[in-house]
Amino acid sequence: MSEIEIKVPNIGDFKDVEVIEVLISEGQTLKKEDPLITIESDKSSVEIPSNFDGKVKSLRIKVGDKVSEGDLILILETLSQKKEKVIDNSIIKKENKKPDLIKSKIQKTTFDQNQFTNKSSASPKARKFARELGVDINKIIGSERKGRVVESDIKLFVASKSNDFTKNRAENNLKIKLEYPHSEFGKIEIKEIPRIKKLSSKYLMNSWTNIPHVTNHDEADITELEEFRTSLTDIYTGKRKKITPLAFIIKALTVSLKKFPNFNCSIDEIENGKMTIKKYYHIGIAVDTPHGLMVPKLRNADNKNINLISSELKKLSEQCRNLKVDKKELYGGSMTITSLGGIGGTFFTPIINYPEVAILGVGKSEKKQIFLNGKFVTRTILPLSLSYDHRIIDGAEAARFNNELKENLGINFAYKLAI
Repeated sequence: MSEIEIKVPNIGDFKDVEVIEVLISEGQTLKKEDPLITIESDKSSVEIPSNFDGKVKSLRIKVGDKVSEGDLILILETLSQKKEKVIDNSIIKKENKKPDLIKSKIQKTTFDQNQFTNKSSASPKARKFARELGVDINKIIGSERKGRVVESDIKLFVASKSNDFTKNRAENNLKIKLEYPHSEFGKIEIKEIPRIKKLSSKYLMNSWTNIPHVTNHDEADITELEEFRTSLTDIYTGKRKKITPLAFIIKALTVSLKKFPNFNCSIDEIENGKMTIKKYYHIGIAVDTPHGLMVPKLRNADNKNINLISSELKKLSEQCRNLKVDKKELYGGSMTITSLGGIGGTFFTPIINYPEVAILGVGKSEKKQIFLNGKFVTRTILPLSLSYDHRIIDGAEAARFNNELKENLGINFAYKLAI
């Protein structure tokens, strides 16, 4: 039995880099090419493999250490009769002749490690993301080449575990016990979470963890639209019609969806990530009820005028508040609108209503001084917050969609939208 010092080899441009994982322990039996540690720089992560079979006698490194070429990793007991005591650059160069081949071999070991170990290959960013979520990255099957784990794999893994949150917390020891109970500091009241909120929570968790959200904030000038809306009267009674801005927004959104079909689709996760492009226009409307948020669908909005959309909005809202809406009416949407206009606020970050790929958040309109045609004028401005699935929609397309939507809410479309 002989002892060999295993040191950090020449692995390229790495100096004083952090050890982010120690993959072995004292007393463990190793085989050649088994990964020992993972080091991480600003650019990438690399796993250092063993060059010999043997048993770990003494581990000389820990997570958080800063290492460079030549630093001692461990003492290995081996049956080899070779007299080499130090695994340094000279031995590596002698065995491999060319340092470039060493770097290539170690990098290949990093990417091919799943062939001989259960340790996952992943980028430094993905590993950091997994650590922040408290997820064991080695339990995740990567979707990239040769099983490499990326952030979307981690999100999907977390989402799959959230279907039964109580069970998930118990199995993964994620339950956090409070240091002091709330009652320690004063009077409290214990209430059940409303059933609707309990049901929607798992869908919100799935959406937030599984979909890469990006939100585009913009403002639409609806001055002429508001003037037109408030001027509408009943032709028989002469009384002013009570039609909310939301009815016009639904109509404008439908016109925009026809021009940008990517916003009216879903990703079919079961069918290997294929897109399902919808040829119908069913707009989801987030309805605030005493029981929680509900999102019924206003069907075939493209075939309905403003009067009909307005009356159906009232009907759907009433059904939701009285829990009379059919379950099927909460599914099969094109895109959802969530409006805070009647309450207040400007911009926010709405969560996409899975399996849709976009959602439009609408704030409260307000009068603003806008520099227009060489002078400041008072205009009615509507805040818009468009969240979208970055797997399908990129930033440029989202900006163009918002421009189209603003155009549809402007003076040129106000009358047409009412038809």
